Amino acid sequence: MSRLPANPRRALVVALRYLGDVLLATPVASTLRRLYPDCVVDMLVFRGSEAALEGNPDLNEVITTREGAPKGERLAQMRALWRRYDLAVVTSPGTPPVLFGFAAARYRVGFALDDRPARRWKRALLSKWCLFEPGAPRIAHNDQLARLLGAPQAGPIVTPSAGATADDLRERLGFDPRAERFAVVHPSPRWRYKRWTDDGWRALVGHLLQRLARVVITGGPDEAERRYLDGLALGGERVQRVDGKLRLAEAADLLRFAALYVGPDTAMTHLAAACGTPTVALFGPTDPVLWGPTPADGDRRPYARVAPLQRRDKVIVVQNPSLPCVPCQLEGCDRHRESHSECLDTLPVASVLAALDPLLRESGS
Repeated sequence: MSRLPANPRRALVVALRYLGDVLLATPVASTLRRLYPDCVVDMLVFRGSEAALEGNPDLNEVITTREGAPKGERLAQMRALWRRYDLAVVTSPGTPPVLFGFAAARYRVGFALDDRPARRWKRALLSKWCLFEPGAPRIAHNDQLARLLGAPQAGPIVTPSAGATADDLRERLGFDPRAERFAVVHPSPRWRYKRWTDDGWRALVGHLLQRLARVVITGGPDEAERRYLDGLALGGERVQRVDGKLRLAEAADLLRFAALYVGPDTAMTHLAAACGTPTVALFGPTDPVLWGPTPADGDRRPYARVAPLQRRDKVIVVQNPSLPCVPCQLEGCDRHRESHSECLDTLPVASVLAALDPLLRESGS
């Protein structure tokens, strides 16, 4: 393997996956800044996932590329990036990320897959590599990359921020987040197979309103997501929907004031945990060993594969262990993203309330 440059002037982090994955890759940028204080660090992500990087102090520029772009468009962007950087760190072993890293920098660090002949060519495009461990927590992959760069461990997740103060949020939302104790509830994941039941969300919000002054419902601007929230009918004077009204960075600023967050396995849940908000995460098919939310205090103890409740600092993961298939790590019972998941369809309300009540007690509610 080639030696890396001693003092790279420009470095690129290639993180071509979804929004939550980009958030989980932010420790790579902070590791580069810690190792090379004078280095200018940029990040390449899929268009739409740059929201996870707003206000990130470690980054100079965020470059986007279109997911699923045709070969000609992708090659044109690679030519535009050709050898612009001294070093590229590729955070996943997929083909487009490795090719972008190769085009962008003379020295490349990244992951190799197994030793099958059809996959060996990627190793030749990397100056230093380590084996991708599919069974390892995704956040631990940052530590593997950090060791290749010469650091013992990657830093914490860096959350986005729009710089919104309590006064800014009061003006935007009509209530003072310092004066009212409130919960943030995020019912709608990106994919149907990660969704809890409508009755479950209604019961949860009703329970929270007995303990807190307000419940804020977050969600994205997608029309299907808005219709789903309309159907939940989570209304009332003390229930406030802000779906589509806040950028992710603004939502992060709001989360830092919240007494509690509850949501499924989605980017917002990882964000809440990383912001230090007491978090209840509802997991169905997803394996928490791989994707369990990382608390802000950096608690790196691995999650078990399945348990009714698992706690790491202020984060509690709830599962339904009554089914032997949990977690299957598949896209629902019908094996597609719009499928239902029986493990979430039958996750009892009582299990979720049992998780959030201790967090509320500890925060004084």
